[in-house]
Amino acid sequence: MAEVIIFGIKDFAQLANYYLENDTNHTVAAFCVSGEYMPSNREFEGKPVISFENIYTTHPPEHYKFFAPMSSKEVNKVRESIYNSVKDMGYEFISYISTRATIFNGEIGENCFILENNVIQPFTKIGNNVMIWSGNHIGHHSEVGNNVFVTSHVVISGNCRVGDNCFLGVNSSIRDGLTLGEGTVIGMGSVVLNDTDEWSIYHGNPAEKIGKPSMEAKI
Repeated sequence: MAEVIIFGIKDFAQLANYYLENDTNHTVAAFCVSGEYMPSNREFEGKPVISFENIYTTHPPEHYKFFAPMSSKEVNKVRESIYNSVKDMGYEFISYISTRATIFNGEIGENCFILENNVIQPFTKIGNNVMIWSGNHIGHHSEVGNNVFVTSHVVISGNCRVGDNCFLGVNSSIRDGLTLGEGTVIGMGSVVLNDTDEWSIYHGNPAEKIGKPSMEAKI
């Protein structure tokens, strides 16, 4: 059980607050944003909102842990930056794993947000700062890197390697044994039959590479 600070005051933060309050023993003590985004009433969901610039003084890492369930903006780079900044300040992160998810003996890192109806088979490894929305399948002996976002109803077959900062769109499927290069973006409904290049976009069935870098994807 921990006293938790949630980074953000948008939809994902609201969801995180709901899940932590209703499906864990953690207590949400406050929300946190950069000072320029501070709401006028300094409250969100009935809890105080503290500026990131002051959080170390008001809520020191000796007494509080962090959770930063943020979006995939800029191929997860924004979430990665916040995660690293908080780590540099000495905070530990919690992970949320739904009690309605099916989890076996795999490894799961910190600051992961794993929602209901996911099946994560044995001998898998999930990195740090990973968002896995609802209803996905991650096959046996697969590895998911850091700062990854898996949306919903995605199938990652067995023995796959998903590189850091990848984004997998709704209803996409990855054939067994494949490697997704770092920063790969897989479009909604795509079926990936071959390894992917780093920082590239793939879409279609079968998925084909689109001629622009993934940092230009609107996700």
